[in-house]
Amino acid sequence: MQAIEFTAPEKINIIDLPEPTAPGPGEALVRTHRMGICGTDLACYLGKFPFFAYPRTPGHELGLEVVAVGAGVSNVKPGDKCSLEPYVNDPESPTSKKGSSNCCPGVQVVGVHNNGGLRKGTFIVPARKLHPGNDLSYDQLALVETLAIGYHAVQRGNPKPGETVLVIGAGPIGLACLEFLKLMEGVNVIVMDMVQGRLDFCAKNLGIQTGVLAKPDGSHLAELEKVTAGNLADVIIDATGSPRSMSTCFEYAAFSGRVVYVGITTSDLTFPHAPIFHRRELTLLASRNALPSDFPAIIQLIREGKIDTNLWITHRITFDEVPEKFAQFTDPNLGAIKAIIEV
Repeated sequence: MQAIEFTAPEKINIIDLPEPTAPGPGEALVRTHRMGICGTDLACYLGKFPFFAYPRTPGHELGLEVVAVGAGVSNVKPGDKCSLEPYVNDPESPTSKKGSSNCCPGVQVVGVHNNGGLRKGTFIVPARKLHPGNDLSYDQLALVETLAIGYHAVQRGNPKPGETVLVIGAGPIGLACLEFLKLMEGVNVIVMDMVQGRLDFCAKNLGIQTGVLAKPDGSHLAELEKVTAGNLADVIIDATGSPRSMSTCFEYAAFSGRVVYVGITTSDLTFPHAPIFHRRELTLLASRNALPSDFPAIIQLIREGKIDTNLWITHRITFDEVPEKFAQFTDPNLGAIKAIIEV
């Protein structure tokens, strides 16, 4: 079967992979219909993602069809349309047993640590990682994983009614956080970004009317103080992956606030301890991947019409166009929110 391979940084080939054998116990044979392109895929293509090695077939944001199932599988059946939870953990690890399968020490992300779903044939996944949504489109199912990253980050911040939440970075992960924050009653939501067009998108399409334009000279802090009556933010979710943002975002936190890092950087981070972090008694939280229960919750929200995925998909390419057109999505000036590959 044909598959896309990231052969080396900024080098893409169409290769042939063998068709898999029948699924074993607990496994499912699946076929990709749609793949979403995310920041991880772009970083892998550019050679900037820490957990990626070449050559590799990408693809973890997937809308899948179940082709066959192995013995003992009861959660899905042939013909089901599913979203993939791509974080393959060891169920017997102490971390997984305490409910944190998303950060199991040996977790392997499909399409990052091993070959993913950007292929025209079939491949095998653990059936327990499939979440059916037969009344959703393959486009919608391919977006569930991106949404799950934001959902988990919001759960980590655990905002309460009456609190103010600041989301820094209105890219796909920041937008995913905003999708769930806007559904939370009594929570005041602010978005910050360096691009006015992204703030306008949030106001028009998500109803997030309070936006703060980040400026290189730091003068936006005064604007944040103004819109919060000097109280700043009770919860900050930094979705930028920018070392500078992740080091300075503590300045935006209210006393006893929480800071959630959902963006990823390989750089060391420094921040003022005594005058800000310690004085305000802040809490710093990491947010990695998502939990199994997040996927059906998101599928239900899409089913109920509470999340409009049509707003997300701004670009499409076909499988055969990937070698020629994938690189365009590394250019932020393109204005892509979410690009979908039709497999």
